[in-house]
Amino acid sequence: MIKDNIFKIKERIAQVCSKVKRDPYEINVVAVAKGRTVDEIKEVLDAGIKDIGENKVQEALLKYPQLTQQSIRWHMVGHLQTNKVKDALKMSDLIHSVDSSGLAQEIDKQAAKINKIQDILLEVNVSGEATKFGLKPEATIEIIQEIGKFKNINIRGLMTIAPLVDNPEESRPYFRKLRDLRNRINELNRQNRLNELNILSMGMTDDFEVAIEEGADIVRLGRAIFVG
Repeated sequence: MIKDNIFKIKERIAQVCSKVKRDPYEINVVAVAKGRTVDEIKEVLDAGIKDIGENKVQEALLKYPQLTQQSIRWHMVGHLQTNKVKDALKMSDLIHSVDSSGLAQEIDKQAAKINKIQDILLEVNVSGEATKFGLKPEATIEIIQEIGKFKNINIRGLMTIAPLVDNPEESRPYFRKLRDLRNRINELNRQNRLNELNILSMGMTDDFEVAIEEGADIVRLGRAIFVG
C-alpha cells in the first residue's frame, strides 16, 4: 500500500509541476512518520523516499538506532523544546521548526559542542492563529539578522503550517505570503551580500499541490503516504 501511495503522490507532483512549469525533481517529499513503525519507514525507503520527518524527539530516538544502516535524511518537523535540542542534533539533518532566537541560541550552543553546523528553517506563523507556533512574519527579518551571527547554524529557508480548511484553495494565500516573505528576505540578503534562503517547507496531505504551485520546495506528507 505504501509503495502504491508514493507512486500516486509522485504522479500528482508531476502533474502539478507540469501545470506551473516546475521540475518535479526539485520537490522534496518528507515522509512524516509520527506514530509509524520502523517497518513502515523501511517500506517508504524501499519506495524511494529517503527523507523522514519526526514530530517528537522522544519517538525519533526510539527509531533512529534501528535505521542507522539506511540512507536517511532526518527532519525534525514538530515543535522543538530547548531541553530536547541536544538529542535532536544527534539525528537531525534539517530542523524545520525554529521559532525563537532562544531556541536558535541553544541549537548553536549544542551544535558547537559536537562541531556541527546545523541546517535549520524558521517556522513562520503566517495565519496568525494563536494555537500555532512560529514567528510573526513582521519579526522574521529581525530574527534572521540576530540568528545570522551564530556560527553553528545555517538558515536554509522558511516553514509554515496553513490553517485546516475544507478547500485546499483556501490555503493558497498563506503559502503565497510565506513565498513573498522569503523573496523580501532574499532581496535584503542580496543587498547585504548574504546567502539567500532557498527552501520553502509548506504543504501537507490535504494541500500539498497548492503549496507546490506557490513555490514549495519541501512538502511534508504523513497520511497520504501511510494511509492513502
